[in-house]
Amino acid sequence: MIGLDTNVLVRYVVQDDPKQSAKASVLIESLTVASPGFIALVSIVELVWVLQSCYESDKSEIITVLETLLRTRELTVENPETVWQALRNYSQANADFADCLIERSANAAGCKYILTFDSKAAKTAGMRPLT
Repeated sequence: MIGLDTNVLVRYVVQDDPKQSAKASVLIESLTVASPGFIALVSIVELVWVLQSCYESDKSEIITVLETLLRTRELTVENPETVWQALRNYSQANADFADCLIERSANAAGCKYILTFDSKAAKTAGMRPLT
């Protein structure tokens, strides 16, 4: 197994740099079930952020990208069940994906609840406001 940095994922998904995108495609398409690529949670969060902020991808495009990564047998996503849960919450609410993943990760770790100063996260991602 080899780890894949966010920039490799971005080049593969967006195909915006002829040289780097080609290299990322060759690498990712050479992965196998026996020798998969590993994607860390932080890379998932960064990927969503880059797609939103740099490429102005909409929510449906981001959901499609994440679902594809999670379903690809040649990729191993860190804590995939937690990512699926966060993705479900993200798709159903007006919440940021990172907030949904933080909430689901804390829940998976056994936290009773998650406190935040972010009023939007408290309203949309299942967190509680710290007042």
